Amino acid sequence: MPGRDYIGVGVGALVTDSTERLLLARRGPTARNEVGAWEFPGGMVNFGETLCDAIRRELREEYGIEVHVTGLLGLFDHMLPDEHQHWVSATYRATLVSGTPSLLEPGKCTAVGWFDLAALPQPLSRISQQNLHIYLQHRS
Repeated sequence: MPGRDYIGVGVGALVTDSTERLLLARRGPTARNEVGAWEFPGGMVNFGETLCDAIRRELREEYGIEVHVTGLLGLFDHMLPDEHQHWVSATYRATLVSGTPSLLEPGKCTAVGWFDLAALPQPLSRISQQNLHIYLQHRS
């Protein structure tokens, strides 16, 4: 199984809307890890799929939105020793093109919404904490 038996490859995005709010989702009971934590959306990269195609697919499948990928935020080691998982994740910056986020796979996530940078929900997943740190550095 990816992330447990061998290192998994993940992808995520800090998606902003027209007012610069950030999209976050709360991980649900069937999520692979960090159940209950809030995260910048993402998922696993499928064999033969580019990273950008993977994030666009994940956002379409899980939330019903289309995004424009604007750049790479960074590559991150997403290690979860308590859950015996190791992922390498590419995180992108993206902007909403169309759609209203909704829960299309409710087991994976239990809530989704737009949040101002100053009022992000807690707790954030480990990878989202890393992503946010780099995002804030680039904003200054």
